[in-house]
Amino acid sequence: MGNSTMPQKVSDQAVIINTLIKPDGTVQGFLYKPRIGRLSDRPYSAPDDTGNYTAGRGINNLRHAVGEYRNGSDGTFHGYLFKHPDFFNIDVPNAVNTIPLGINNKGDRVGALTLTDGTRPAYISLAGKITTFTVPGATATFAYQLNTTKDVIGYYLDAAGVPHGYTRDPNGNLAFPINAPGSTGTVLFGNNDLNWGVGRYTDASGATHGLFYLTPNDIQTYDYPGSTFTSLNGINKDGYVCGYYLDANGIAHGIWAKVDVSKTSNPSTALPVVPVEPAHPLSELFNSGMPFL
Repeated sequence: MGNSTMPQKVSDQAVIINTLIKPDGTVQGFLYKPRIGRLSDRPYSAPDDTGNYTAGRGINNLRHAVGEYRNGSDGTFHGYLFKHPDFFNIDVPNAVNTIPLGINNKGDRVGALTLTDGTRPAYISLAGKITTFTVPGATATFAYQLNTTKDVIGYYLDAAGVPHGYTRDPNGNLAFPINAPGSTGTVLFGNNDLNWGVGRYTDASGATHGLFYLTPNDIQTYDYPGSTFTSLNGINKDGYVCGYYLDANGIAHGIWAKVDVSKTSNPSTALPVVPVEPAHPLSELFNSGMPFL
């Protein structure tokens, strides 16, 4: 059925990092420039990837990218930092799995861990100093993005496995749970330097909606026309958003949208202005135990 493409984050220069899943199950990262409609580089795999899995997760204005790759011999996941053309391993000490999910313009990083005792905290790396944290009561915590002022956004799983959004301020204070109205599960993926956030939520009918987040009491819904699944994954300082939707055949199509900043008292996402190609079907990895794409 072809490749699967899922845009993840977008830099302030409008370079999108994506995860590509090929028909044979191989996973690669790649960069895309929607304004000119072309790949920035060929799809890439981390040099130490022996499991045919390298996911693209985060990007900053220096085009430094982060994500994870798989060790094929033991199935563990390890973090990488990609500064073209060089790769650097960035595992957190004593972690079984290290999954970097976001990077800011200062080079600070956030992500998710599996520790040797089986716990699954989030982590934040500021100027090389690593701090782990967990939302109280969570069975797993995922930190997806941090902005220049070190505000973090992400989601966690409660005891029943239901996802809820959260934010973490520079002093380590957590705001949770963050749930869209009518949600049976809310996921927050990205923020910008204005602390605008994006993500998705699922309602009681099973439909999944993209969301634009300002505060826990100001969450707006965005649905791609004709789709019952929309996910907004990244947002830059100018309010450009990347994500994807599913068509009636279950095919995933990337989207490139813009927040309507003219409505300052009630911002909303505009219709996608350019589709991000290639657009292909989702893989079974979407429903795995990994952090959501």
